[in-house]
Amino acid sequence: MRNRVLIVEDDVDLADLIRVSLVELGIDITLCSNGNDGISTALNEEHDLLVLDITLPDVSGLDICREVRTRKPKQSIMMLTSKNSETDRVLGLELGADDYMTKPFSIRELQARVRAQLRKVEAFRKFESNEKKECQIKLGDLYISDKHHTVELGGKPLDLTSTEFDLIHHFAKHPNQVFSRTQLLESVWGYQHSGYEHTVNSHINRLRTKIEKNAASPKIIQTVWGVGYRLNPHGVGAQ
Repeated sequence: MRNRVLIVEDDVDLADLIRVSLVELGIDITLCSNGNDGISTALNEEHDLLVLDITLPDVSGLDICREVRTRKPKQSIMMLTSKNSETDRVLGLELGADDYMTKPFSIRELQARVRAQLRKVEAFRKFESNEKKECQIKLGDLYISDKHHTVELGGKPLDLTSTEFDLIHHFAKHPNQVFSRTQLLESVWGYQHSGYEHTVNSHINRLRTKIEKNAASPKIIQTVWGVGYRLNPHGVGAQ
């Protein structure tokens, strides 16, 4: 089955360039040139990935991301931002976007990043349909179910996005191991592109707000200064 991607971009030339580059990958494309059409299409039709420009003439890409994440929590979302809009990038990731790209960008990099997101979508579908013996991870009060794609902490389910699940699952498979931001980009996001380490930082911060008693003083996902992050198994249950 061919993947379907929705592109919401008001720059007609850029939208067509993205469309052509993704059609090359055998992807079916839906184009929307404004936010109102984009949010309606995103909510009422099924797409494997949404590519949202943040700056739209009516409803912003951030508003679309917020609404879609509320109504379709497992939807894969990529944001397109302008070069100097760091605040928008951070906000987009905090609202639950899985990835972002800064304009102008390389078409080859765009293709690689889209493929990475679609691989994650396919992996999640396999998890949902897998009838084999369930793979579980239990560390203290942290319980992760591969089959059901769920995480519980202290017996309470956590409301995680797909990327947040992949991130904590990766840490839990390797407790105490320190990962650099570049290593996490490769293992969790599926690409190696410098300049996007902030994606990791933002997702770590968002994950901490959901699993830590005090996100400002994390006990589970800890920063190893100058290196990266690690999951402290002794911190799980020390909430």
